[in-house]
Amino acid sequence: MLYLNLHDTDGLNLTVMKAHFYEALESIGKRERILLIPPDITRLHGLGGLLATWAVEYYKDAVKAILPALGTHVEMSPQEIDLMYPNVDHSLFVKHNWRDDVITLGTVPPSFIKEVSEGKLDFGWDAQVNKLLVEGNFDLILSLGQVVPHEVVGMANYSKNIFVGTGGSEGINKSHFLGAVYG
Repeated sequence: MLYLNLHDTDGLNLTVMKAHFYEALESIGKRERILLIPPDITRLHGLGGLLATWAVEYYKDAVKAILPALGTHVEMSPQEIDLMYPNVDHSLFVKHNWRDDVITLGTVPPSFIKEVSEGKLDFGWDAQVNKLLVEGNFDLILSLGQVVPHEVVGMANYSKNIFVGTGGSEGINKSHFLGAVYG
């Protein structure tokens, strides 16, 4: 959802932002088992942690797990969790293990990679995600965060939270390689 406030040249203040966020969550409706996928501490200033905190406040006990989109980054420390997700129960946080906790949903064919890279690369790409997304029996998975430029793969958050942040080494490495080679 996109919200525009023509009267505030400094952007949305947090009170207005929270109200719009709650409105968006209300439009989704009641849920029983929710997985939140926010960015990790490397994206602290994008307010994804605040969105996750608000989602926990809104949905309460329906939030069953929070899987920070670590990719190959180091697991967040308790102090980093407190900084990024204030007052959120640490027991909700699940560590993403990009080596062992992934499943392959399908494969992007080499012909597509070759086409989008204008012939510079020619390999298949396994679309991998953390198995919790498939096996966790969630009725809502929220990928949270600000869509911002990424130095290698183009844009951060949105689908990058899923396929890179919760993906395996092949998906992470090949997507970054494609971005580095083709841009």
